[in-house]
Amino acid sequence: MTRRLGGLYVGAILVLLALPLAVVAGISLNGGQALRFPPQDPSFRWYGELLRAPDWMGPLRNSVVIAAAASLIAVAVALPLALHAWGRGGWPSRVLYTLGVAPFMLPPVITALGFLVFWVALGMYGRMSATILSHGVFLVTLPLVTISLGLRSIDPALLEAARTMGATRGQVLWTVVLPLVLPYLVSGYAFAFVLSLNEYIIAYMVAGFTVETLPIKIFNSLRYGYTPIMGVVSVLFVMLAALIYGAIGIFGDLPRLMGADRLGDR
Repeated sequence: MTRRLGGLYVGAILVLLALPLAVVAGISLNGGQALRFPPQDPSFRWYGELLRAPDWMGPLRNSVVIAAAASLIAVAVALPLALHAWGRGGWPSRVLYTLGVAPFMLPPVITALGFLVFWVALGMYGRMSATILSHGVFLVTLPLVTISLGLRSIDPALLEAARTMGATRGQVLWTVVLPLVLPYLVSGYAFAFVLSLNEYIIAYMVAGFTVETLPIKIFNSLRYGYTPIMGVVSVLFVMLAALIYGAIGIFGDLPRLMGADRLGDR
């Protein structure tokens, strides 16, 4: 009975989470420019309009470029931090690790305000490079956490065996450590990519309307009236996130990624 109630509870939560997505998806299928659910004259007209609208494709390109570059920067910063904290230990490593997760410990608006003041002082306010670097610094936490989990899951006996066979520290890093943490590195990149695509506050504070991303475009468009293209963009965002997270769950070691350090934890 308890298991059945638990299943009903989980099912109800899933339905509540899926209902808003179903409504948005239905709205995106309206044949006319109307905010109606169920949709009237259902069609995929607005999906085609998105591809033909330069005022939407520009922000889409900006969002993808910023997310791809910022996630790469986040991984490039997180990897040496995680390696140092794992290999060295001690209070300096703990301080560096804390600095790496600090952006997520503050309210996003505080972080965004700090970036705004910083880039204005440097004269780089409104540039795409400033948005990329800001997202890269803000998103370091995600790959830092996933890579650290991967490093902690490595069996020390493997490292000892490599050293016994005469491998140098660099060879151990390239031939043992990095291949083992690669799934966690890719997962961290994917998490950062999806979050950067959907991030609004920092992008708006750092670039304003100069570099328009899709979240900024949606907010700006709401001031001039609703269009089903907004629903189309929301559906595409959800589908992309589901695809990326689903791939991580299928091809990645999801239990270990969530912190299960022992085989018995699975």
